[in-house]
Amino acid sequence: MGIGGEKVAGTPYIVTRGVVLRETETRDADKILTVLTAEQGKIAVIARGARRKSCKFAACAQPLAYSEWTLYKKGDWYYANEGTTLDLFAGLRTDLAAMVLGFYFAELTEAVATEDAPHQELLSHLLNGLYAISVLHKPLPLVKAAFELKLLCLAGYAPLADTCAYCGRQDPEQPFFDVLDGVLRCGTCGGGERRGLPLCPDSLAALRHIVYGDAKRLYSFTLGSEAQKRLSAAAEAFLAAQLERGFKTLDFYKSVQGMA
Repeated sequence: MGIGGEKVAGTPYIVTRGVVLRETETRDADKILTVLTAEQGKIAVIARGARRKSCKFAACAQPLAYSEWTLYKKGDWYYANEGTTLDLFAGLRTDLAAMVLGFYFAELTEAVATEDAPHQELLSHLLNGLYAISVLHKPLPLVKAAFELKLLCLAGYAPLADTCAYCGRQDPEQPFFDVLDGVLRCGTCGGGERRGLPLCPDSLAALRHIVYGDAKRLYSFTLGSEAQKRLSAAAEAFLAAQLERGFKTLDFYKSVQGMA
């Protein structure tokens, strides 16, 4: 039996691995799953009987489940034949804020993912983000900001964070992050207009680590409270400016954080 989106010899089936980004309940006990895979990108999978406890792949059909699927394609749809869970990220399911943040990551990923195109980096990024909050228990605000910024880089919206976009200074004086243009600027550059959000040395260093650093070490940094607030504000504003849309799961996450 082959994997990685390859057809199984002598059958019409393919075997692939992916994360369930979203589920939609349909008639009877079926679900339509939006699954992010490395080879096929974002695909729609009809999982017949997935809402029945007796279904052999019910666990795989949960949002945020990472599984290996045996699928067959009919028309524009993939149909689930078998499924084996690889990681359910149990740590998310015992912490409401972490779980909602995971759903936000899934909604963000779905927003930038395309169909019929390889998405290995995007899938790895999602898995690493879920692992960081489920297993490593990294601070949620830190993971959220890093995930947002790196996701935008992978989607083609990488900011220019190496120097001031106006004077070329490597260590901008009173640094500001222009979320509309995606560039750094000194507070005194650009005609003196301080458009953007203020950063500090630590939040600027974190921004550069996220944008230019090794993806495998994306969450290997710490920040003080004030620097974390600046980074979080910049990341969220940059994402909103570039994608030009809101996210219901983000609103839910903020309401949960407000109750903490």
